[in-house]
Amino acid sequence: MNAQDRIQRPRSAIALHVETGGVGTASAAAPERLSLATVQALLSSAPHRLMFFGGATAVLTSMLWWACYLGAAWFGHAFPAAPVPPGWAHAMLTQYGMLPLFIFGFLLTVFPRWLNQPALERRDYVPVFAGLFGGYLLAHLGLLGSKPVLVAGFVAMLCGWCTGLFKLGRVLLRSGAKDRHAWSCAVALLCGAIGLAAFVAWLASAPWWLAIAAIKIGTFACLLPVYFTVCHRMIPFFSASAIGPAYRVVRPGWSLPLVWSLCLAHLALELSHRFDAAWPVDTLLAGVLLWHWLAWQPWKCRRPGLLAALYLAFAWLPVAFALFALQSALLWFDGAFVLGRAPVHALTVGFFGSMLVAMVTRVTQGHSGRPLQMGAIAWTTFALLQLVALARIGAELVHATQAWLVVAAFGWLAAFAPWVLRSLWIYASPRADGKPG
Repeated sequence: MNAQDRIQRPRSAIALHVETGGVGTASAAAPERLSLATVQALLSSAPHRLMFFGGATAVLTSMLWWACYLGAAWFGHAFPAAPVPPGWAHAMLTQYGMLPLFIFGFLLTVFPRWLNQPALERRDYVPVFAGLFGGYLLAHLGLLGSKPVLVAGFVAMLCGWCTGLFKLGRVLLRSGAKDRHAWSCAVALLCGAIGLAAFVAWLASAPWWLAIAAIKIGTFACLLPVYFTVCHRMIPFFSASAIGPAYRVVRPGWSLPLVWSLCLAHLALELSHRFDAAWPVDTLLAGVLLWHWLAWQPWKCRRPGLLAALYLAFAWLPVAFALFALQSALLWFDGAFVLGRAPVHALTVGFFGSMLVAMVTRVTQGHSGRPLQMGAIAWTTFALLQLVALARIGAELVHATQAWLVVAAFGWLAAFAPWVLRSLWIYASPRADGKPG
């Protein structure tokens, strides 16, 4: 039996064993050991499997390096010196390495469906994975003291990113559709390519401000628009699917361009160092995002847990921009810069992290033929992540900042480890319902 036969097999002993919890399988054949070739074929059988596998690995890799760096500094131990400022490396590799693996995995799967096009084939998405994940791992090796290796990693990431953008853009243009969500995601990924290219240019001795611009572009012109666009399309869809006719779908056409405009305005003010003038933009953005959360009727969506988690995660978004607005207003009216990096971590750890758990769990469960349930492991990770976000925000408000940074970093690892291990096992296993994909 070859690897592909094992993937297509309708009810493997492994799947039966998993679904029954090991009960009533005495008459079944002994579980078949998955070979390396089988696992490789399984991982490459769908873009979300391959990319999510890399992303789940990166969730721990990114924070492991950061936690070790912070912990070594706090406890006074030696740690290999990064060839670039560690904070910049942390921001770049989480924003352009870790999270995009999930984003590309999702979009390479759903773009053809959104646009009524044929599904992408292995030759389309495997090179994207090779560039993004291979470059990501190479860059982390470079952080241990080798700038040439670091540069090679970021160049590979940029190549993988551009390949993915080309594949998605070709699907978009071939369809001839004016799908606003697809176009919004494509533009955000184009901005991400520009940001990543700016950082590569800085690594090649271009001006330092390109590195700062790359970090901020990644947050406000790439990740935030992609996240909001996917929420704008999928949260009402998931809600209507779960609740039925009692749910009123709200998906206003005006809000995507408005949120885009406000994100770009915030980005422009940050890039021009006008942090004190951002509060009108951030206040409006917080209001628009809060309006969406309420318009999506969270009180109707407390069940099932997967749906509730999406709403709990989205709630971080208006909170984050309320903090941005407060920080900017205090600077404008009082001349005091307070809160430090609390607002950006409410956005990145609170919103990006929580929505990652909620959305990826939902996609993983559905695309692996499992029940659409949050489950104990995902809920535990989600709950612990809320504490991690509060710890990281609180670190900016206390004197023992460095100690709380260490707590937050190791807390991230503790929160995500069970979720990552379960996810990796799912991606490397046949679907529970025996279907392909």
